[in-house]
Amino acid sequence: MGKTRLEAFSDGVIAIIITIMVLEMKVPHDPSLAGLAPLVPVFLSYVLSFIYVGIYWNNHHHMLHAVRKVHGPVLWANLHLLFWLSLIPFVTGWMGENHFAEMTVALYGAVLLMAGVAYTLLSRALIKHDGMDSTLATAVGKDFKGKVSLLIYVAAIPLSFANQWAALGLYILVAVQWFIPDRRIEKVLDH
Repeated sequence: MGKTRLEAFSDGVIAIIITIMVLEMKVPHDPSLAGLAPLVPVFLSYVLSFIYVGIYWNNHHHMLHAVRKVHGPVLWANLHLLFWLSLIPFVTGWMGENHFAEMTVALYGAVLLMAGVAYTLLSRALIKHDGMDSTLATAVGKDFKGKVSLLIYVAAIPLSFANQWAALGLYILVAVQWFIPDRRIEKVLDH
């Protein structure tokens, strides 16, 4: 089956996720700049999550651009990814409202880990359907970048309880490494 419906549905869900995140930032009753101070942690967690959702949206687009069609298991793998992404507004709000408390940072990392696992499973489902000689399979290769990202999440989650700022630094490190859309796919598509 064609992939346009999957792309449109995923784009819609991701747009809703971003909308929900911004609605979590409550307007202060204090009209001065000082009234914004309590929102700084909420805003910072929003920025990080907005970047993460944007990274998934960008890379999801590139990944689907590299395949010709989808089938049932791919649809379910995509829903699995969207499920974990849909939890990002909750953990973002909880982390920001609680000023990056250890447990909130750990749960944020757990959701990021599961979204990363789901993205990997979606990629594998697409490759399995398109074939090991497909454009996506060639581009992804051994997926070193994806595996390293998952390992960083696994390390950061327990680190959250010892030093939540170091764990957040690791989450930012993963975001930086994925910020630019996956060049592996662009390189293969350009040839």
